Amino acid sequence: MSLVAEFEVPTDEFALQSALDAVPDMRIEMERLATHSREWVMPFLWASGGDIDDFASAMEDDGTVTDVTTLDRLDGTALYKVEWHESVERRVDAMIDQHAIIQEAVADREWFLKLRFADEDELSEFRTHFGPNFQLRRKYRTTEPRHGEFGLTPEQRETLVLASELGYFSVPREATVEDIADHLDISANSVSQRLRRAHDALVQNTLLVNGQQRTDRDEH
Repeated sequence: MSLVAEFEVPTDEFALQSALDAVPDMRIEMERLATHSREWVMPFLWASGGDIDDFASAMEDDGTVTDVTTLDRLDGTALYKVEWHESVERRVDAMIDQHAIIQEAVADREWFLKLRFADEDELSEFRTHFGPNFQLRRKYRTTEPRHGEFGLTPEQRETLVLASELGYFSVPREATVEDIADHLDISANSVSQRLRRAHDALVQNTLLVNGQQRTDRDEH
């Protein structure tokens, strides 16, 4: 059974130290964290909690970023497309070379990384390679299936149900993303991502069949 490890990493050991120092209220979360192509290392960054325009400017001046574009804004959250400096790409490559699968990467004043390893030996080798700057906070083995009914994770289902109960989907809307986040004790950015991914899972598993729109004929 695979092993999940959670690490805390100083921003100066990974990315965006100066940008996060410039806008200290900002919280960021990476999406589509790594691929085999070095051109597409962690290209999408969600940010919330601070001034979106100030943070975009701060990223332009950050030495770990070569280019940044604001793609979208939603409920005080921004989606950026980021092109990283070679130093960040090398760090991600080294993590993958040490058999780590990056599942989550979140940062405010420091980075939180959730990594999956095949076994304890791979985790031990990873820690030896990266040393004390990667502080291990928790490790555990997963025992539940990744997806439940309609392709939803337990967290996505919980967030959807709570959003409905609070009136987030009502017209007019009776609750905000921040209200949901307060109830779940997570960031508004995390709530936004759960809702988007949950909606996509529901569409994929209820309205589409093999990527095509369902018709009445499909149901008989």
